[in-house]
Amino acid sequence: MREYPRKLRLNAQLQAELAVLIRDELSDPRVAGVTVTAVDVSPDLRNARVSVSLLGDDARLAEAVEGLNHAAGRLRHGLGRRLSLRYIPQLQFLADVGMRDGDRLHALIRDAVRRDAQRRNPPES
Repeated sequence: MREYPRKLRLNAQLQAELAVLIRDELSDPRVAGVTVTAVDVSPDLRNARVSVSLLGDDARLAEAVEGLNHAAGRLRHGLGRRLSLRYIPQLQFLADVGMRDGDRLHALIRDAVRRDAQRRNPPES
C-alpha cells in the first residue's frame, strides 16, 4: 500500500510529540525509559498504532505498554494541545521487539563467527 506524504509527516510528528509527552508529563514508573520507535496512523487518520521499546526483559516492556495504554487518553489530550489537527487519533501502544530480536540475531552471528574461527585455528596444546 502506498504511503502518502501527509501520513508520513503525521507519523513522524506524532512520534516526536509522544516521546516528549511520555518523558515530561507521565509520572508512572512503568513507562520510565520508554522509547517510541514508530507510529503508524490509519488511512483515515483516526487511529494510531504506537510501537515502543524498552531496555530490560519482556515483562517490564509489557508493564510499560500497559501503563501507556492506560495513559492513552491523557497523551491524546496532550497531543491536542500541541498539534493543530482536526482529529487527534486514538492511540494504541504495542511492544516493539524488533530491536531485541536484532540484538539476539547479532549475538548469534557473533557466536557463530567465533566458533568458526576457533575451528579453523584450534588452540595448540
